[in-house]
Amino acid sequence: MMSAPADASEALRDSAPRPFWTDRADAPQACAPLTAHTTCDLLIVGGGLTGLWSAIEAKAADPSADVVLLEAKEVAFGASGRNGGFFSESLTHGIAHGLALWPSEMPTLLRLGRENIAEIIAFLESEGIDAGLRMCGKTAVAIKPHQLDELRESTALHQEFGERAVMLDADAVQADVHSPTYLGGMRVLSGGGLLDPALLCWGLKRAAIARGVRIHEGTAVTGLVSDGDAISVRTPHARVRAARVLLATNAYPPLLRRLRSRVLPIYDHVLVTEPLSAAQLSDIGWSDSQGMTDSGNQFHYYRRTDDNRILWGGYDAVYYFGNQTDAGREQREQSHRLLAQQFFETFPQLAGLRFTHRWAGLIDSTSRFTPVFGTAMGGRLGYAVGFTGLGVGASRFGARTTLDLLANRSTERTALQLVQRKPFPFPPEPLRYPLVQVTRAALAREDVSGHRGIWLRTLDRFGIGFNS
Repeated sequence: MMSAPADASEALRDSAPRPFWTDRADAPQACAPLTAHTTCDLLIVGGGLTGLWSAIEAKAADPSADVVLLEAKEVAFGASGRNGGFFSESLTHGIAHGLALWPSEMPTLLRLGRENIAEIIAFLESEGIDAGLRMCGKTAVAIKPHQLDELRESTALHQEFGERAVMLDADAVQADVHSPTYLGGMRVLSGGGLLDPALLCWGLKRAAIARGVRIHEGTAVTGLVSDGDAISVRTPHARVRAARVLLATNAYPPLLRRLRSRVLPIYDHVLVTEPLSAAQLSDIGWSDSQGMTDSGNQFHYYRRTDDNRILWGGYDAVYYFGNQTDAGREQREQSHRLLAQQFFETFPQLAGLRFTHRWAGLIDSTSRFTPVFGTAMGGRLGYAVGFTGLGVGASRFGARTTLDLLANRSTERTALQLVQRKPFPFPPEPLRYPLVQVTRAALAREDVSGHRGIWLRTLDRFGIGFNS
């Protein structure tokens, strides 16, 4: 790996080691921790998007239900407040991936994904939640010659399934967003957009509280056991006896042992720049301010913020031996320096720009890159985890599906193979770490050569692999 040039290191020198989205003076006051024993109809563990949507949807189904939500830190502390704010209709990690796994169900999955996003938009409007949502689509760019054919195929596939997509040659994509690295691109005008994930979480928190949901932040769940016809949940200072429990912990250590083999916690690193000047904005173009990605296995995602910063993340996804997720892993100098170097390679005209924030967020990856749903403890505990970086929109679908499972409701959602079939389990340590590294190396080689080696082809046959 090349060392970062001096300007990249200097650009990081004064950056704050915390997420940009939640680093603001108008953050809402945290709800009080749980300090007294209580009971409830539904207990939700996790105050991210999945947990918040679960609370809101549970009250929509039964306004009289007593719903409690426990969050170990603060609402939006985890991945829900650390992502890029990409808002996608996809429930399958893209059309091509969904076709490879569930070809007969793709029309249904696409429709459900589109309905889910439309319903989220309608809810935000009805609740007056301003999350900075813009349905501006995205652009995927080719930075290697072999990626051009892949994007042409992807453009045709998007068009086949009703998306507004167009293939751009090098001149056209560079006329839109000015980077000497672009060889071509696919501009998708439908299917998603961008938002501020912290504002979304905080708006959903207000909506949940207004519906009578009891939220306790600063309350870690330390264990749960069956307790007759309920589940007894331990926290540091009190217990909760709940008729039903919904786990929305995603990449954090699971309270249900079986999930340890289903979810791989991966650290994804992110930078945010200082606001660009008018001259710098002119130098990069980007008048639509759409989300951007490049097309490799190890890819970058980036976007402009409402105050004209650039968020730049991805590429160097890191798994630590033994599923480690301690807070000390959130700052990795070599990953942030590599990201800074790659930023200036993409936008050399922005040399001298500085980064104000650097952080890492946990991605809850499954072996098939789509969520895993299920129940345990006699159907009294449900879970939805493993959104693999596309949970900003899909988390609501996951919440509704898990509530269906907990209520033993047969719905269109619960009948899906996506829900009925579990992803292939990851092997235990000490095998897990070396196999992840072997797979990452194979993906990196494909990025260079454009050829998928025997290891990746073998994983493809079983519907498993590794990606950020």
